[in-house]
Amino acid sequence: MAGVSLLDALLDLAAGTVCVGCARPGRVLCLACEAALPLRPRAARPTPRPAGLAPTVAAGGYDDPVVRAMVIAHKERRAFALARPLGDLLASAAAGLVERPCLAGSRVLLVPVPSRPAVVARRGHDPVQRVARRAAARLRAAGHDVRAVDVLRQSERPQDQGDLGGAQRRENVRRTMAARGAALRRLAREGAPVAAVVVDDVVTTGSTAREAQRALAAVGVSVAGIACVAATDVRTAGDGSPPIAYRRPMEPDSAI
Repeated sequence: MAGVSLLDALLDLAAGTVCVGCARPGRVLCLACEAALPLRPRAARPTPRPAGLAPTVAAGGYDDPVVRAMVIAHKERRAFALARPLGDLLASAAAGLVERPCLAGSRVLLVPVPSRPAVVARRGHDPVQRVARRAAARLRAAGHDVRAVDVLRQSERPQDQGDLGGAQRRENVRRTMAARGAALRRLAREGAPVAAVVVDDVVTTGSTAREAQRALAAVGVSVAGIACVAATDVRTAGDGSPPIAYRRPMEPDSAI
């Protein structure tokens, strides 16, 4: 531990970094907070659930303060070192979907939910793409034929989702995505059948993931499921009012 403490001190002197979880000087995520990250992926069930939403798995809940801080720091403050632990969380969520017997012999595509170009420009990076690449590398190291591919684009410009309720979110993203046919045709020429797992950092109402699923299905790509770093448990009144967050344990994988 003495060596770790010295390394953390050197990192703090060099970059002024503190842990996003506990504010301990040194690493952007200290070893103690990293060791406490969720280890058992769970089913995520937005309420109401978008019709036809594929099985959705989250590494943890967005009410976990460390997970939430990691997502925000990576996304908005360009804490790129967090792509590794976030990618590992995403890989843990995607693993159960990748290992489904129906995908035996298939190449699985981890398909990031696309961000609007203006948002990517403002942030200076695409956080979901970065995390998806790490997750794919982790799954390949475990022996799975997995590739992260950026094959979705925003075909129309939805408004910001932050203040919208569940029904409004579904309408806001309806038919706003399209698949890049040329990229998918190149993959098809490689011979192996392909299936997709849609990936995102956070799933709230499931509307964006469902639209990504629709866009892939429209060009003949089957979607095995949705995987995310964290899910926000929400209930909506069904009348377009903003979602009401509530805390409850997420169901285990077997409940999918």
